[in-house]
Amino acid sequence: MNEAHPVHPALVGAIEARGFTTLTDVQIAVSSPDFAGKDLLVSARTGSGKTVAFGLAIAESLLDEKSNAPLIGPHAIVIAPTRELAIQIEESFRTYGRHLPLRHTVILGGVSQHSQVRALSNGVDILVATPGRLLDLKEQGHVRLNQISHLVLDEADLMLDMGFLPDVRKMMGALPEKRQTMLFSATMPADVARLAKEILNDPVRVEVSPRTITVEQVDQRVFFTDTPNKRPLLTHLLQDADMSRVIVFMRTKRGAS
Repeated sequence: MNEAHPVHPALVGAIEARGFTTLTDVQIAVSSPDFAGKDLLVSARTGSGKTVAFGLAIAESLLDEKSNAPLIGPHAIVIAPTRELAIQIEESFRTYGRHLPLRHTVILGGVSQHSQVRALSNGVDILVATPGRLLDLKEQGHVRLNQISHLVLDEADLMLDMGFLPDVRKMMGALPEKRQTMLFSATMPADVARLAKEILNDPVRVEVSPRTITVEQVDQRVFFTDTPNKRPLLTHLLQDADMSRVIVFMRTKRGAS
């Protein structure tokens, strides 16, 4: 680990077990002691290590809080726009926090809420959620947000593109005014800037680019064809031995079938 940015001893083992010996730029910035407790507006693209960045920051802060007094109810919440991202974030907490006395769970839509309600009733310190299911469970009385001291909005630009701004605003009204808020976004369009102005208090601006940009590693090609020839063209392309792992995106369920 970077000597200038020491990591909590309980976290070091789990991080090094994953083969990481140094922090990325965004992880160094977010975990800086100079920014502890301050609101952050972070511009960081996929691949920069931002999930681990805010995960480490939250875990270290909650460990300090828990050493002073037992935590009651969730004290940190991470909001993600999609189920897939929420699951990925919770898996990251599970990986890097395996030796920590911090409980975490994920709540998301599209599945039964029973197991999620049971996990919440058992008590959690860190909650990862999608906006709709979070508000739903809050209105049912299964989630209390009055003890939240750390809030992360991840992929804020995608969240607004998907129409979650009303849900985000409803959620913000239920949170304590005194908290640390971290807003992460790959881009900073006008609507994200307006949201940041609404919910962040004198934020520190952090702009980080990943050392390797994913798109530069991708060979992109476009084939123009009419509808009757799409499937024969796809069949021809899939005959290439180098295409051993392929994802095909379709417009409709019928087309996918």
